[in-house]
Amino acid sequence: MQHGQTETRSALVSSQDVTGTAVYDENRSKAGTIDHLMIDKQSGKVAYAIMTFGGFLGLGEQQFTIPWGALSYDTGLDGFRTSITPEQLKAAPERPAGWRRDRKYEESIYDHYQVPYYWF
Repeated sequence: MQHGQTETRSALVSSQDVTGTAVYDENRSKAGTIDHLMIDKQSGKVAYAIMTFGGFLGLGEQQFTIPWGALSYDTGLDGFRTSITPEQLKAAPERPAGWRRDRKYEESIYDHYQVPYYWF
C-alpha cells in the first residue's frame, strides 16, 4: 500500500496513511493536506487533524486545527472532504500556548466549525 492509500475493505486506517492525504472542498477542489492527527490519550479518539492549507483562496500556507468530525473520507477522491470555508479559516480561534491541554480552546474550535465535541 502506498502513502495516502487505504484498503477499502477495512474500517481502520493507519495514521501514517492519513498524513499527507489531500482534503477537498465541497466543489471537489483540493483545499489542503493533513499534516498530522491529534489523538485523545484517554479515549483513543481522533480529536483533530492539523491541516496545511496552501494558497487556499488567497490564504498563504498555514496550519489549522480542524475537528476530525469536520472531515469525511471520499473514496472517489481518495481523500477527505470538508465543508469548511475560507472565511471560517480566517476567523478561526488562534491556538494559544498550551492549547493541547486547554478545554476552552477545544470548545471554541468545535463551536466555530459547528462540530459535536469529540469528548461526549
